[in-house]
Amino acid sequence: MMLNNPIRPEAHKILRILPQTESEWTFRVENHMPIQHGQFMQISIPKFGEAPISISGFGESYADFTIRKVGKVTDELFNLKEGDYVFLRGCYGNGWPVGCLKDKNVVIIAGGTGVSPVKSLINALYDDQNYAEEVYLILGFKNSQSVLFADELKKWKAEKYFHTFYTLDGEDYKDWNKGMVTDLIEEIPFQQFAGNYECLVVGPPVMMKFVGKKLLKNGIPEDKIWMSFERKMSCAIGKCGHCRIDETYVCLDGPIFNYTIGKKLVD
Repeated sequence: MMLNNPIRPEAHKILRILPQTESEWTFRVENHMPIQHGQFMQISIPKFGEAPISISGFGESYADFTIRKVGKVTDELFNLKEGDYVFLRGCYGNGWPVGCLKDKNVVIIAGGTGVSPVKSLINALYDDQNYAEEVYLILGFKNSQSVLFADELKKWKAEKYFHTFYTLDGEDYKDWNKGMVTDLIEEIPFQQFAGNYECLVVGPPVMMKFVGKKLLKNGIPEDKIWMSFERKMSCAIGKCGHCRIDETYVCLDGPIFNYTIGKKLVD
């Protein structure tokens, strides 16, 4: 009798590789497991190791992973080609609070590779324009060479249902703002929403820290802010303890947290 092993990965074929920047590529991998927006999976390569990666898009038979080349596992992943196999396990974690977004104004603030964990949700809101009231996007990147999902950024910008604010940290670039995402928060007409809104934030920890402070400074209640904490996740099933903060396991209880809880997740 074979026992079910919750951490045993399975081989999945790479269907497509789409370079985004010099060091960030999107890998489309075959997948038939159900996915929620904001979840992650563990990707592994035998002899090289395993890494938790957010799902940047998905369909009936695939999952997309937008990955930065930053270490042993990802370095080897970038040596693979379409038709090769990687090993997956998951999906893991709690996703974005999609139910809370129904008929509300949705404000999404993301920076750099932080756009990846929220991209599938943005596309879902784009495809079903009767779900939310309106969508406000503040998306920031370091410079024009680090911009991800260029085609989708253009698609979202062209949609009247979307209100887009794109910015580069320190570069003048045509049709883009210059500065941090926090500089654009005051462009969102929160007063007109009459409390009917939710804010989703994802990006580097320091960015989320200052975005949270800026939102609170602008009168946004804590319970209307949601953040993605992708911290030191290893086993993804709450056994190794690497992602544990006090009694909270980021891999199990997150990675999406309401700010009322997320503000306490400090090492």
